[in-house]
Amino acid sequence: MNHTTILTREPVVNKKRAITANRLIAHGPSIESVVETLNDLQDVWPSRHTVFVSLARLVPTPDLLNWQIAPNTMIEIPAQALAHAKTRQLLPQLRDADISTCLSWFSPGIEMPLDADWRFVLMDARKHPTPAGSPGIALAWGLPDIDTFQGAVRNGYDGASGWFFLHGNPPPKALTPGHAQIVRLLNLVRNNADIKEIEALLKQDVAISYKLLRYINSAGFGLMCEIQSFRHAVTILGYSNLNKWLSLLLVTATRDPGAQAMMQTSIARGRFMEEIGAGFFDKSELDNLFITGAFSLLPVLLGTSMQSVLDEMHLPDSVTDALLHEEGEFAPFLKLAKASESFDPTALLKQATELQLTHEKINTALLGALGFADSLQS
Repeated sequence: MNHTTILTREPVVNKKRAITANRLIAHGPSIESVVETLNDLQDVWPSRHTVFVSLARLVPTPDLLNWQIAPNTMIEIPAQALAHAKTRQLLPQLRDADISTCLSWFSPGIEMPLDADWRFVLMDARKHPTPAGSPGIALAWGLPDIDTFQGAVRNGYDGASGWFFLHGNPPPKALTPGHAQIVRLLNLVRNNADIKEIEALLKQDVAISYKLLRYINSAGFGLMCEIQSFRHAVTILGYSNLNKWLSLLLVTATRDPGAQAMMQTSIARGRFMEEIGAGFFDKSELDNLFITGAFSLLPVLLGTSMQSVLDEMHLPDSVTDALLHEEGEFAPFLKLAKASESFDPTALLKQATELQLTHEKINTALLGALGFADSLQS
């Protein structure tokens, strides 16, 4: 099926920058096209958080109800569409179906239906520094960096949607001892070191050792017996899985409570690249694609420079070229992943065309990656 709708995404965070929802923007030529696409994505629909669905420039109409809407979905209704007869017809139908709504692009003074019940209200904070008159929980949009987010919260906003948290972070520092230890373990694993060496290094870090044993003994791993020794754990996981697990651990090692959205973004990028890359690369390269995406935000997550992190690691040229120079065979896929993180789909559509990828392939990988990243949150 040749879908004409393509999705992009944003995270929605609260005052502490913890993720409270995922926002999907459906860019399609018609409501019918959007409905067709969303119905085909039911099997990979993210379920951990609320999912805001924006119809971009389309006017919401009752045709939207032909979509089998998941219970965790919230439909965005643009304030400008409230004057449209079909949108006014849709609102009571959504309410009767117990489907929550978010009023987007609200401005004080807009005439609204008296019986409307807005759970959230999305406002362009560049135009409205304070959420005065908001009829629901006010979320800021259009913030350029962390400083402006903190200012928006001080001015009364309850959270925000967007990628502001990737900008305005503290200047780079040296790797912390905890992060450096994970890097040393990664180097041993990637160089196929003897299990004795890996075991010895694991024993030096109680926190990493505990996380490894907890992971491998989790119900999801499906083992019939409990693993109690590091040697047994390394043997059961295998070097390839241990490499990927340590890469995930490095991405999620920060204790900053405000880093949750960054960690989700890193993991989602990695999984997205892995999924998309399966049609282009041998299976042996997929872990390196994942690592490229997952490591793309290490400077922000670890508070250090990309060069200093990679100087400590022995990664393939395909990974380092993409991360340091935006060059090489992995670079177009990292560019694609980043392009999916925008309200504007122009860059994503251009990159999809260059890679000859269908909208269906991109949408499925995007939602699958988001669900995977959400599932790893504690």
